[in-house]
Amino acid sequence: MDTAHTQEFKKHIRTYILVFVALLALTIITVTISTLHLSVPAAITVALIIATIKSSLVASYFMHLISEKKLIFLALLITVVFFVALMWLPIFAHSDPIIYKNVP
Repeated sequence: MDTAHTQEFKKHIRTYILVFVALLALTIITVTISTLHLSVPAAITVALIIATIKSSLVASYFMHLISEKKLIFLALLITVVFFVALMWLPIFAHSDPIIYKNVP
């Protein structure tokens, strides 16, 4: 029983080390890309892609969401949907001419 426990801990430690190395590599890639002087939309797109990958690694492994039930993922999905809706709300409000005609 003790050796099985030890092997399980080593497996988890190996996973955490791999995730740490991946996060470190993605951070180095982010810093390297920032020196390329990309256009602003391209730089923002690349930075958001890398940040999404890094945050999903952190949430999956360090917050243990990779082994959680479907209800947790459903709550996370609902949160993401509402977040995206709130981010797009000012854009839709800005493009609506009725709002600007009625403003004194």
